[in-house]
Amino acid sequence: MEIGYDTNMIDTHCHLEMQQFDEDRPAVISRALAAGVECMITIASDLPGCEGAVGLAGKHDAVYASVGLHPHDAKDMSDAAFARIRELAASPKVVAIGEMGLDYYYDHSPRDVQRAVFAQQLAFAHELGLPVIVHSRNAQDDTLRILEESKVRKGVMHCFSGDVAMARQAIALGFHISLAGPVTFKNATSLKEVAKMVPDDLLLIETDAPYLTPEPLRGRRNEPAFVVHTARHLAELRGVTFDDIDRLTTLNAKRLFGIGTLPEAKFTYPIRDSLYLNITNRCTSACTFCARFQNRFVKGHNLMLDREPTAEELICEIGDPKRYREIVFCGYGEPLLRLDVVKIVAAWVKQQGGSVRLNTNGQGNLIHRRNILLELHGLIDTVSVSLNAQDAETYERISRPSFANAYAGVIGFIRAAKKCIPNVQVSIVTAEGVDVVKCRQIADELGVKLRVRQLDSVG
Repeated sequence: MEIGYDTNMIDTHCHLEMQQFDEDRPAVISRALAAGVECMITIASDLPGCEGAVGLAGKHDAVYASVGLHPHDAKDMSDAAFARIRELAASPKVVAIGEMGLDYYYDHSPRDVQRAVFAQQLAFAHELGLPVIVHSRNAQDDTLRILEESKVRKGVMHCFSGDVAMARQAIALGFHISLAGPVTFKNATSLKEVAKMVPDDLLLIETDAPYLTPEPLRGRRNEPAFVVHTARHLAELRGVTFDDIDRLTTLNAKRLFGIGTLPEAKFTYPIRDSLYLNITNRCTSACTFCARFQNRFVKGHNLMLDREPTAEELICEIGDPKRYREIVFCGYGEPLLRLDVVKIVAAWVKQQGGSVRLNTNGQGNLIHRRNILLELHGLIDTVSVSLNAQDAETYERISRPSFANAYAGVIGFIRAAKKCIPNVQVSIVTAEGVDVVKCRQIADELGVKLRVRQLDSVG
């Protein structure tokens, strides 16, 4: 089941200023808006394109622009050209510098000129504090070297065509990875692996229209409305819904390019076919890997609360719980700190025929100084406990709990849960020092399933 929400995608890279759209440009923009594309960034590649992109952005609320010289046109950079780009970059609708970079496949500009103009535009973007749009083809080593040597740590590797190793290096420099139509092609095996590994908060989506039309429309001129096809394919590759891809890539684009407003904090938030309940940001652990210390957002949802919701508010937001595979108590905090709310809401969900899962750090009995699992019997279908480590010493270092002897308390909680909750599992994160094999042995001894989550993989 896929829960439907309004689409508000952002095509982060298209070329609406190009001549291929001269005959029907207004209609192309209208079709994009009708398809649920909230806005488009038209990316200049030469000086006339810079003029056209800025002019187009000035005429349409939904269009933004980026100015710069493509490596094909690096040979045309001059003092006068750079001065004009500088003037155009002052437009309030210009949100990035580029398309810039290196292209050793066609070599339309000499390679030394490409490198010099790339470095020049990177320095200009850093001066303005704007992100960069990077083109790289058959020039992986030089691209990454020049990026690393620059002070720019804000930008996007557009229409990414490299391998996983290159993606990891770009990500380490702070760059977003943007995927276009080629990821939908049947033979794009390496690119599909990249699509699976990019962290949620560094993933972008684009068309590169009029080029690189996605399946199933190959052979036609590409246009921003077609970005939805790439989004659907990405959702399949990453094991999430179209709505998830829509939401998180839109958020990423807004944060990177400074477009629009960011979402407000959520009490309830859908991921895949489940609804999650974010009932507190308080926690009795301060895990070294916890996402809340690095990011307000999970799968495009803002989880940093300005207040804690009541049980009545949560019930109202849930609506019909049978719309979802399960209702999950899991946000940026420990749900069992609000045991009464968990019990009230879980009881209501069960009465309505829904399924309930509780994600917890396993310190509930330590928090309340009693066996609270007896009170959760019949209310919780599945409990997932953060085991986190193979021994108390590692647990203390990684989880940084508020309680003494917390690891023993967690193990005791898991044993008690087995007697009260139908389905019990434990989870670990592949943080430094965590021994997966030993954790699996502990799970087997406890008679529960083990879920291994990769570091920085949330939601």
